[in-house]
Amino acid sequence: MAPLLLLLLAALPQPLGGSGRFAQPRLRRWGAAALRHLQAAPRGGPGPECPALYVSEPARPGHKVWALLPDGSGAAGGANRSGPGAPPAHDALLLLDPSPGASFGHPLRLFHLDFGVSPGRCRGPDRVYLGSYECLSLALRSRCENRTKRHGRGGQGKREAAGARRARREEPLAGLCEIHFLPLVVAALDPRRQQRLHCVELQGFSPCPQLLPIVSPSPAAAPCELDKNTRRCHRQQLPSHKSCRMYQTCDHAVLISGGWQEQITYPHHARNLQLFAQMLRQNGFRQEHIKAFFAGNGQAPGAAEVGDVYPATEKRLIRSHLALVCRTRLCADSLVLYLNSPTRSDGTMLLWDSNENGIADPKERYPVAELLTDLEGCNARRVFLFLDQSYPGPLARKLLASGRHGNVVLVSSQKGSDVTRGSAFSEFWAGLQPDQCLLQHLRQEGPQAAGSSPGATLQLLNVTLAGAPCHSTPPLTEDERRREFLGCQNLPTMLWYQAMHTQRQDDD
Repeated sequence: MAPLLLLLLAALPQPLGGSGRFAQPRLRRWGAAALRHLQAAPRGGPGPECPALYVSEPARPGHKVWALLPDGSGAAGGANRSGPGAPPAHDALLLLDPSPGASFGHPLRLFHLDFGVSPGRCRGPDRVYLGSYECLSLALRSRCENRTKRHGRGGQGKREAAGARRARREEPLAGLCEIHFLPLVVAALDPRRQQRLHCVELQGFSPCPQLLPIVSPSPAAAPCELDKNTRRCHRQQLPSHKSCRMYQTCDHAVLISGGWQEQITYPHHARNLQLFAQMLRQNGFRQEHIKAFFAGNGQAPGAAEVGDVYPATEKRLIRSHLALVCRTRLCADSLVLYLNSPTRSDGTMLLWDSNENGIADPKERYPVAELLTDLEGCNARRVFLFLDQSYPGPLARKLLASGRHGNVVLVSSQKGSDVTRGSAFSEFWAGLQPDQCLLQHLRQEGPQAAGSSPGATLQLLNVTLAGAPCHSTPPLTEDERRREFLGCQNLPTMLWYQAMHTQRQDDD
């Protein structure tokens, strides 16, 4: 047994001295095997782009690594070497991003690498024996229904299959067990949970994406985003008196952008924020009425051009501001939401991993149900939802089925794709002019719109962003448009007091 043990230990890959990385020939062999698996997998639509390659840094000898996904599940598959109840641990992890230019989450391919595995033990579906006692196996999300899983022919298998079909009819989901986000890969014995998965530059793969430098809030300040401001927190609060002033109605906007964590936050996120904010100001929105929530610290490049920028960790601040604008009568004429965050296949937005544990806690995610609750019965005349993110379908379906969002219209990317890319959407809307009808601008490129009904959607879009009519006779002059529709308008005292009286009655 001793010679065999020595042979197995000699076959284990060793990192280059002091580099903390695996040797290039070994990486090329692993990457080529994963790429062949990706190309052989059945898929719909166009073929994959040149994928980006991510590999976990090697742990110390004898230490394993394991992956955590934002929904709290692990990456199942391959040889599980952990104890009962522990997440699957492996010697290394390898990930291919087939669409490096697409917004997260889109389908990724995560593979486990186990060393010291014989060819016989590496047999099975989605497993590849690489030689030198190395086994590559495809990882899927645990605790989910695998669409490709074959159910048994017995009665129980048929009942499970029928139940799964009913669930899919009730709420169609994309991806099911696919992995859509970069996992947090940590060493099993690392108390700091340091991310060990990194992109590597390798011939035949896409260059590593350029990251936007982000400084996350310190752990001491992280809990403050859901608390009232104190001397210890020093958190800036949204000035409510500037949002809804007496005797005045205004156009308001809320912008949410940035990645779920530093590794998927790119320069185009900051660019999208700037482009959309510039378009809003061009259409008469006042800078103090544009509230942006960006990444982990709110310090977007060019933030001075955007307006008030807060961290995307401020979920309660986002919801309380929407509640103020929507529940106050005559506060908002047009309310615009621009959403550019990573999205799960059920439409849930991931705001920011403020505690850096790799799991999207309730305060770190913004589900479709909560967003619709915040906009239900909104007192704004019109609410425009601009979705520059993946998977707009769940929100569009629930909006269509709702009877309490008659003034809400959703505008998303072009039809036929659940994934957005770069700055194409924000660049398209950056050209919107103050005198241009939304419906007219939509028909130029073909982004899709959805609302509670086709008739209501057309009516809401048949105006400018500020609510001016598209085809008035005689046409509005620039001074009339600016005075009567752009920015803010003063309200008659009687109209204001009538609205306040109605609101007090509703509150009672």
